[in-house]
Amino acid sequence: MSTTAHAAPHGGHAHPAEEEVRRPWTVLGLMLAAQFMVVLDVSVVNVALPSIGADLHFSSADYQWAVSAYVLLSGGLLLLGGRMADLFDRRRMFLAGLTLFTGASLVSGLADSALTLVLSRGAQGAGAAMLTPAAMSIVMTTYAGKQRAAALAVWGTIASMGIAAGVLFGGLLTSIFDWRAVFFINVPIGVVTLVATLRVVPAGVRTGAGRRRLDVPGAVTLVGGLLLLVNAIESINSRGWTDVTTLACAAGAAVLLTAFAVLEGRVAEPLVPPQVWRVRSLVSASVVMAGVTGAVVGSIFLSSLYLQQVLGSSAIVTGLEFLPLAAAITAAAAVASHLLPHVGPRTLIMVGLVVSAAGALLLATAGADASYAADVLPGFLVLGLGVGPMFVAISVAAMGDVKHDEAGLASGVMMTGHEVGAALGVAVLTAVAGDLTTRAGLVAGHGEAFVAVAAILLGLLVPAALTPKKVAHGAGHGHGHGHH
Repeated sequence: MSTTAHAAPHGGHAHPAEEEVRRPWTVLGLMLAAQFMVVLDVSVVNVALPSIGADLHFSSADYQWAVSAYVLLSGGLLLLGGRMADLFDRRRMFLAGLTLFTGASLVSGLADSALTLVLSRGAQGAGAAMLTPAAMSIVMTTYAGKQRAAALAVWGTIASMGIAAGVLFGGLLTSIFDWRAVFFINVPIGVVTLVATLRVVPAGVRTGAGRRRLDVPGAVTLVGGLLLLVNAIESINSRGWTDVTTLACAAGAAVLLTAFAVLEGRVAEPLVPPQVWRVRSLVSASVVMAGVTGAVVGSIFLSSLYLQQVLGSSAIVTGLEFLPLAAAITAAAAVASHLLPHVGPRTLIMVGLVVSAAGALLLATAGADASYAADVLPGFLVLGLGVGPMFVAISVAAMGDVKHDEAGLASGVMMTGHEVGAALGVAVLTAVAGDLTTRAGLVAGHGEAFVAVAAILLGLLVPAALTPKKVAHGAGHGHGHGHH
């Protein structure tokens, strides 16, 4: 990627958006190291789940919460984390988030019960919610011009690579050491990144946000409502639709999420300013992002259990068996970024949804006596070829009509869709699949769950139709894009 500085035009100081100085890539490297851990931890636990489940005596519901606690808290608190990064100095927020994430990783590795693990996974998620927006804004304020464009391109690639790499690393670490290593690995990386950040990243200035307030009640009602919603979905599976617990969780979720909507309309400084909800491209793309992420993360979650407990693959082999899926996603994303200016985001998203749904239906046919090469691999390849272009196109579609000074907030809305979608996807597919603790339960539920994945993907064609047809000229306004 070209990072050569182009000289600022005469009078460049009047255009701070133009590049005046080349900044070293060290800052980007540190931010990416932290962000890679955050993304990795969505999926690194998947391959380790059977080993964790056996050690800590997991119930069927515990499997899901090992993933959901993390993505729910990181997604639910992201917007608050973004606002805090604006208010309280980005570097300080980054360091606080990284410290919490690293400490919670250590506790996860030492966990001796399902409850301890789920709570520490939630704490990891809260750390991630503080760390990610702060890291993104440090990148945005450190680099300008072509350097910024290059930095953002690498940042986007890390997001798609991380989820796929997590499955591979999870398999390697669990096989070579123990499941606890998937959490312990974060500790030295976190500590080194922390020390290096203190030395390399200058102490930020507060962004002059004046007397802006934090919408803590909004964040609390949003997270509480989402936790109860996921609990209600899980309870349908274990207790049935009419059970008191199911109904109480569903009612509680409805009350808290309604309270969130009401609060957002009343407070002076809501988590998401009302004008953001009026940007149709952002809202429709974020809905598609939530659904696609739910389908992908849910598919990886179910497939890692299926490969190990039905087909008998070891943890390391399971990690390697996900490589073709990761390769297909990466290759398709690379092709899509070249096609995007010619065919536009809407076409890529809609074609991607249909191809991914076909992949899910192929995976639904794998039964008890399936083989990886004949029954799983083709589904993985088709699913990956469909998913890859969508992540590229959704990001462009979401940001296309967003004003430059709302770009951080808009990316927060989209990332919230990404994380909350992952939690809801895993919850819904766990409820559809049923008993995940036995081989018979996994075989019976696997087919139905992947039919549900296909149905979700095809259902997303409706919001996808509302995304922009062409790449907006405003996408990535003004920083190194406008001159091409």
